[in-house]
Formats: sequence, C-alpha cells, structure tokens
Amino acid sequence: MARCAPRAASGRRPCRDRRRPRASRAATGSVRVTAFVAAVNRRTFLSLRRHRNYRLFFTGQVVSVTGTWMQNIATAWLVLELTHSPVAVGVLALCQFLPFSVFGLVSGVLVDRFDARRMVIGTQAASLVFAGALAALALGGVVELWEVYVLTALRGTVLVLDAPARQALTFQMVGRDELPNAVALNSSLFNAARVVGPAFGGVVVATAGIGWAFAANAGSFLAVLAALLLVRPAELFPVVRAEKTGVLSGTREAFDYLRRAPLAALALMTVLVVSTFSFNFNVLLPVLAQHTLEGGPQVFGIISAFFGAGALLGALLSASLGRATWKVLLTGTAGFGAAEVFLAPQTSVAAVAVLLFATGTFFTLWTSNANAMLQLGAPDALRGRVVGLYYFAFNGTGPAGGLLAGWLASVGGTFLALLVAGGAAVAMSLFALARLRADAQPAGKPRTVALAVRR
Repeated sequence: MARCAPRAASGRRPCRDRRRPRASRAATGSVRVTAFVAAVNRRTFLSLRRHRNYRLFFTGQVVSVTGTWMQNIATAWLVLELTHSPVAVGVLALCQFLPFSVFGLVSGVLVDRFDARRMVIGTQAASLVFAGALAALALGGVVELWEVYVLTALRGTVLVLDAPARQALTFQMVGRDELPNAVALNSSLFNAARVVGPAFGGVVVATAGIGWAFAANAGSFLAVLAALLLVRPAELFPVVRAEKTGVLSGTREAFDYLRRAPLAALALMTVLVVSTFSFNFNVLLPVLAQHTLEGGPQVFGIISAFFGAGALLGALLSASLGRATWKVLLTGTAGFGAAEVFLAPQTSVAAVAVLLFATGTFFTLWTSNANAMLQLGAPDALRGRVVGLYYFAFNGTGPAGGLLAGWLASVGGTFLALLVAGGAAVAMSLFALARLRADAQPAGKPRTVALAVRR
C-alpha cells in the first residue's frame, strides 16, 4: 500500500497504512479455520487417541458391525422373499428382540458381577457360530422360515448380554471423563457400518446371493475377537464389582436407584417410548423399499445407507461436544419425530433418502446422549444393570413395536406407520420438556439439568 502524504509543518515521519493486505487477511482466516478444525478433530477423537485398548476394540468392531449390518439387510430381504408379508418381517423383529423383553431386565446383574472382556469374547464367538449356521443353510439352498426365526432368536439372546457388556467394557477402557466421547464414537462406528453394511449387503444379495452376506458376517467376528485377545487387562480402569446377589434382588436394586434419581428415570422413559413406537425401521424400511417405492434390494440398501450416513453425522456431532445434555437429547427426540412425519407421505427415492438422512442425524443425538447420561449417573456397582435397563428400553419392547409397525403398514401402508411413529416421538419430547420445566427451581434461576450422580 502507498504511504500517507507527509505533513510538511509537523516534521513527523510519513505514516504507513496499517491495514493488512487482502492476501494476508485471507491467510489469517485460513489459519483460524484450520485451527478450529484441528481443535474439533482433537475433541471428537479424544478417547481413541489416548487409549490403546479402546483403539483395538474400536477397530475390531468396525469390521464386525459392518458384517452385522450386511446380515440385517439380508435377513429382512430373505423373509420378504419367502413370505411377501410385512407382518412376517414384524415377526422377525419379534424373534430378534423378544430375548431383550424376557432377559433384558436381569442381564445387567451378570454384567456387574463378571469380567466384561471375557463376557464379550464369549458373546462374539457365539454370534460367529449362529451367523455361520445361517450361511450354511442359505448357501445350501435349504433354508426355511422357521430356521431363520430360530437362529435370529438365538442371536438376540446373545445380544442381551453382549450389549451391556460392551458398554461396561468401554467404560473400563476410557474412564469416566471420556465416556461421553467414547459412547458417541461407538455410535459413529455403528452408524458408519449402517451406511457401508447395507450398501455392501444390497450389492452382495443382488449379485452373489443372500448366503454370502451371512458368510461375510460370520467372518467379520474374527476381527473383534482378535482385538479383544490383544487388549491389556492391566490398562483397564478399575471398577467396583457388585456384591454377589440374586438376580431378582439385583434387579430390584436398579429400580430402587431409578426411584432415587427421577431424571434418570425420565431419560429411560424417553428411550422406552421412542424406541417402542417410533424406531421400528427394521420392519418399515424393507416395506418402504419394496411396497411404497417399488424397488429391490439395491433401493433398500440405498435408503438404509442414507439413514446410516445421517446417524453417523449425529454421532460425530455428539462426540465433538464431549458431554451429554438434556438440550441435545430432547432436540434429537423432537427432530427425529418431525422427520418421520415429513417422511410419511413421500413416494420418491430421492425424497425418502434425504429425509432418512435427517432422521438418522437426530436419532444418534438422542440415543448417544441418553446412553451417556445414564452411565455417568450410575454408581460403578450398578452401571451394568442401568445399562441393561437402557437396552431393555431400547430393544426389549421391539417385539411389540415391530408387530405394531407391521400391522400399521399392512392397514395403512408406511404412511400410517411413519405418521404414528413420528407423532409419538414428538409427544414424548414435549412431555419430557414439561417435566424438566416443572422440576426447575422457582426463583427465576433455572436449574442446570443433570442426572443425579452417585460415586
């Protein structure tokens, strides 16, 4: 820039224009953006960078969960091919989630009592066996509907122990301070697999056949088993083990805790209602793809992948926050329901895909926040049982919810089923918000909403 004109009478030196050149200002802005992105990246992947055991476990799960989603899409499509009935897909959901209804309330007692790592090794090995059996039947061309239902029920029984044990193991790998980040990263992993798994699964089913999707899932469990065997137990965070107690008395202690922590009970109630009435996509998405959109397995894979992509975004947003809050939980719940209401009348693949992306984003905002809040609020000796109650609320009512969704779809199509689902989620978010406001301090100073924490 040119110098200022000198003042002849003053004798002062000529001044310079202190404004930065445009190139310099652009470079400064670029540096600031880069620094912001780097800071977000550090926060988002904090627990992965700090803990070797968690990195191993996370990496093994990337492969295993992707295979699981390949099997999920293949199983639902197989049932549709065998029966051409939405209700039959609802029965498949019944078989998968009925074990959570029967055993979900008591599974946490075992998780609190026994070593979580060894328990997860056992559940993953059993899942490998069941996936291999289904692959052998399908590849042999002798698979029957009842066999699919039985193997799905056995897999669901294993998941009753596997889900809370994996959460308990994650806590031991990263500790209390970084648990919200790890829970959100687990959700991001799960939902990245939800993107890749259905996409791969749809291609495999369409080109190689359903049996090969089951075989790929069986092989994927080897990755997580190898990771678990490489974990160093000495580097796990210590936890207080529960005293030996009966199954019923141990479960009663978990309910006693919920009575003393009403906000924890409200978070659990939100999960229960929304999961039962609003999250039955294992039933509705294959029906939406085949009946409403008149597509094949590729369309099913595409729309499932869009939901998963949105869910991945929501999980990464939660991970970058690094904490669990009611504001995010209720925003996610209300947004999830609203997106389903807008999804209900859609009949084009493009519109369905876009709205499922939004639905997925809101989905992981409320699930990861609810999960982290419940775990952080629970004492060490009760954490497995509280997580067991979370999974009971999330999956245990799946049989009833799946049958309801299948029945609504058979009566009024996916329009009616999604309209009811979305309305239920919005109603629950409004109810929870009213409860939180009623519990706020009256003197004009709203209380910070957090779960009661006992340490």
